[in-house]
Amino acid sequence: MTLSPSSIEQVIPGQGAMAQPSARARRRRFRFVANGKAATGLAVLGVYVLLAVIGPWIAPYDPDARSADVLQAPSARHWFGTTHLGQDIFSQILVGARSVMVVGLTAGVLATILSILIGVTAGYLGGAADEGLSAVSNVFLVIPALPLIIIVTSLVDQASDTLVALIIGLTSWAWGARVLRAQTLSLRRRDYVEAARATGERTWRIIGFEILPNLTAIIASGFVGTVIFAVMSEITLAFIGVSSVSSWNWGTILFWAQGQQALAQGAWWWFVPAGLAIALLGTALALINFGIDEFVSPRLRTGGRTRIRTADGRTVAMRVGFTPVLAPVTATVPMQARDAADGQPADADQGGTRA
Repeated sequence: MTLSPSSIEQVIPGQGAMAQPSARARRRRFRFVANGKAATGLAVLGVYVLLAVIGPWIAPYDPDARSADVLQAPSARHWFGTTHLGQDIFSQILVGARSVMVVGLTAGVLATILSILIGVTAGYLGGAADEGLSAVSNVFLVIPALPLIIIVTSLVDQASDTLVALIIGLTSWAWGARVLRAQTLSLRRRDYVEAARATGERTWRIIGFEILPNLTAIIASGFVGTVIFAVMSEITLAFIGVSSVSSWNWGTILFWAQGQQALAQGAWWWFVPAGLAIALLGTALALINFGIDEFVSPRLRTGGRTRIRTADGRTVAMRVGFTPVLAPVTATVPMQARDAADGQPADADQGGTRA
């Protein structure tokens, strides 16, 4: 019997129409971006990254330049107003965005790389390697980042943003490493990992192609959390005057506003724009984190609005935290059908009963 090429394409996997990805598969690839929270957070974060790159070039004034417009409210000339020295606050916000984003992203990348290397390696290898790397993680877990930065900056004349990012990154990876180690301990005994090990796959290939793809959501969530911590640490250090006040970031703006009693003078425009910029960046990162959680957990993705259909055709709404209890449905038989089954007419039965 001869088979036509079209029938062969339908039978052999990877050939013909069966090799084309379905629309559902294509939608699954972009499910994270389709999430409203994640898309909003990524859009806002993209704007911040863009401002960090081009901010110093599009700033209308030099952030250090003084002018005669002292403590001017927002206007067409100065969008965010001016300081007590006539400095343009809008230019300071634009220039300061680069410092904040550089510290946050650098510390996040460094801490994420260290957590992956140490956490996944310890969880997969086990034994003495696991104990040694876990001991190192426990040591770094109790090292406070902010006091260490204060001590280092007091010893260095000009603490750069890179130095602050390195200290934050080197002291913020331990918690993520412990989480990845716990997940790796669970994944290394899965059937597909055992099958890859039995076929002679190398260790680095098993970790890179079998284990890490299943840890993507946890790694992304840890990265976002580290970026939030690094940004808030950088702003806090600048606000309390530990880091250099000669380089502009949003914490430096708040430092000078607090030092010059901006609130007492009624100069709300001095600190409100910087506070809103910090809050909006934190909201964007939090939305990305929420989007990652919903992407991983189907229950969070449906928002607790799952509906099931019972045997009798009814629809019951499932809510998170509640277990639905379905009331038993009593099967009712019509009187005429029951009388017909007994061989007695319904009227005669009723008449006999009345008699």
